[in-house]
Amino acid sequence: MWVWLSGIILRNRRLLLSILGLVTIFMAYHGSRVEMSYEAAQLLPKKDSAYVDYQKFRQLFGEEGNLIVVGVEDPDFFKIGHFEAWHKLVNNLDKVDGVENLLSVSNSYNLRKNTDKRKFEIQNIFPEEVQSQQQLDSLANVFHSLPFYKGLLYNSETDMYLLAITVNKDKMKSKQREKMVLAIKETCENFSEETGLELHYSGLPYIRVINSIKIKKEIYLFSALALLLCIVTLFLFFRSFKAVFYPVLIVSTGVIWALGTMALFGFKITLLTGMIPSLLIVIGIPNSIYMLNKYHHEFRNHGNNIKALQRVIIKIGNATFLTNLTTASGFATFVITNSEILRQFGVVAALNILTLFVLSLLLIPILFSFAKPPEKRHIKHLENQLFNKIILSLENISQNYRRIVYIAATAVLLAGIYGITLMKSSGYMVDDIPESDIIYKDLKYFEKQVDGLMPLEIIIDTERPNGVMNLSVFRRMEKLEERLSHYDELSSSMSLLNILKFSKQAFYNGKERYYSLPNNQEKNFILSYATKSEEDEAAGVSALHSFLDSSKQVTRISVRMHDVGTKRMEELYNDFKMEVDSIFPADKFNVTVTGSSVTFFKGTQYLVKNLFSSLTLAILLISAFMAVMFYSWRMVIMSLVPNIIPLIFTAAIMGFSGIPIKASTILVFSIAFGISVDNTIHFLAKYRQELSATGWNIRESVKLALRETGVSMIYTFVVLFFGFGVYSVSQFGGTAALGVLVSLTLLTAITSNLILLPSLLVGLEKYTTTKSFHEPLLQIYDEEEDIELDELEIEKSTNSKDEKA
Repeated sequence: MWVWLSGIILRNRRLLLSILGLVTIFMAYHGSRVEMSYEAAQLLPKKDSAYVDYQKFRQLFGEEGNLIVVGVEDPDFFKIGHFEAWHKLVNNLDKVDGVENLLSVSNSYNLRKNTDKRKFEIQNIFPEEVQSQQQLDSLANVFHSLPFYKGLLYNSETDMYLLAITVNKDKMKSKQREKMVLAIKETCENFSEETGLELHYSGLPYIRVINSIKIKKEIYLFSALALLLCIVTLFLFFRSFKAVFYPVLIVSTGVIWALGTMALFGFKITLLTGMIPSLLIVIGIPNSIYMLNKYHHEFRNHGNNIKALQRVIIKIGNATFLTNLTTASGFATFVITNSEILRQFGVVAALNILTLFVLSLLLIPILFSFAKPPEKRHIKHLENQLFNKIILSLENISQNYRRIVYIAATAVLLAGIYGITLMKSSGYMVDDIPESDIIYKDLKYFEKQVDGLMPLEIIIDTERPNGVMNLSVFRRMEKLEERLSHYDELSSSMSLLNILKFSKQAFYNGKERYYSLPNNQEKNFILSYATKSEEDEAAGVSALHSFLDSSKQVTRISVRMHDVGTKRMEELYNDFKMEVDSIFPADKFNVTVTGSSVTFFKGTQYLVKNLFSSLTLAILLISAFMAVMFYSWRMVIMSLVPNIIPLIFTAAIMGFSGIPIKASTILVFSIAFGISVDNTIHFLAKYRQELSATGWNIRESVKLALRETGVSMIYTFVVLFFGFGVYSVSQFGGTAALGVLVSLTLLTAITSNLILLPSLLVGLEKYTTTKSFHEPLLQIYDEEEDIELDELEIEKSTNSKDEKA
């Protein structure tokens, strides 16, 4: 097949170039229209119960993740100058397009009982203009006499005051959200410049927008770094402009195709898919390195340019296809996770890794067939003394020090198994943000001041209309809220009870001691007043509606909590369920614990579990490919050992260093395994070719295979090691950890493939290199088989001119 394919490629060079050019233009057009994702990453499948519960909550009570909070510490907050500046800030923010509602001290309201109309009238505590410090002091006393606002808008112990900004949910799902959030921040920064007061910002909308801006910057940064790295590495290795320009052209085309693929599939750029351009650059360059090395080897042997290019296709096309297939498989296994963000990442990465193989297989022979044959200085790298010494040292180790290699490998394996037992699983909602980042610092600031911002919701369904409006239900809710108050990770709860207590205080003319739950006699009066107040359109407030559905059958308790991590969150979730079950009997109530905090922790657990499954699937798939290639189960085991040990070693490093298993770090294993096994395939493919040439001399075949493929393996390792290493400069902890851990795994893998694999082949020759390995199901071209160039019938006149040039 590969002989036939080489003829097709080299006979139809111009036609294939034209087709590739048209496809690239088509993909570039669509790729230019790909958009950033402006929605929160959905980790859970839509059929999962936690996802269903969260959607039910959103249908009943709306979004709970569209709140931006701004905080300030100011002991002189109620000095007239400071207060007026804060009030001006609130008014300016109200003018920002996309801001729907603001709640702050300056626009807080009080309830006033109107006996004649039998309702509460909502009045602003502070007027638009405060006339004097004395008036402000008096109004501040009124504000402080309302327990409803304590812990909600201020912390009396630290003089921290909070501004809650509700933003438009539709704008938060469009590219307009960046403009909106940046306008909010600019308005706040103007306040800081005028007053000299430092403001703190947080809330899920704010964090998501600032992160998406960073993601866009990093896409360009990593792509540029990866490209620069490849250019420098290729030039240092090959010392040829063509050997640099053509591979860069290929991977750049692959990136264009990847962006076009995303647009055609309707996918958007996320934290993961944003890594694909730089990943393709790093992963695609090794194809060119193997092909260029083979091309230069062949040309040095016989000096015929076209024959060398044809042999590139025939001799390593099969092995290169399998290496790309195994790498693609490592990404493709993410599809089984049923997580939309990972499925998109896996689909786009897997398809375009295979696309890069096709581009490399077509463009390397075609472009070099039009170019001048390599000069002596271009193939001088094949005689590099440093690399030759390294290869000779590796030969010596595999031939004479195998026992030491086996002992070292066993020691690494045992230490790795112990290290794995130390691994922990954990994840945080702002896990990817380093502790030095202002977003992380501000989040911790609000956790300290108001006990956190991450939403937790408890939905109470009484399963009967008007069932909520029962004093016994109020008592049960109060009991649950009292128990929740004992958890340090939780803020004070907000529920229908707070509205009722606030209403009772107003019913008794604002006396603070009456801020408590109404008794059975008071309940009907107070609810009657509160219900009529809801109908007052001028008030613009629908507090009851925020905590009640239309049938008054379902209510909610809203809590904010610390970003405690998935491990602690699981413990808290189980505790909450126990508390709920002990207060609300399951036969009378249907109570659900949900919110972004719950869906995140459930989603992270789901991902970790399924990513382990995807790793297992990757190993099985790649084993199957190896079996097809070598047709020997012993050789399959032999090929897996040098690639499994690096995974165990990396897992142990995570255990010893305290790096937890989470969605970002678990990706390392599938990606690294799919890439590292490429070296094994190239080595064993060449080894099998040499077996035929040397008359089944295993030791000599190992040496020859190591001499030719060893250099390419080292070249590709350098590209991959530093290529993934560029992710270590990421501002996102997960991306940085991914880069460092993949680079570490590949370092261990190259060592294992260059030392352990040859040692195993030589030391276990009687058990591994069987007849089935010699006669595989999938045949690889025989090194000694001659190629009939006359059958190629390529444009001879053009090529003769090329070779004379």
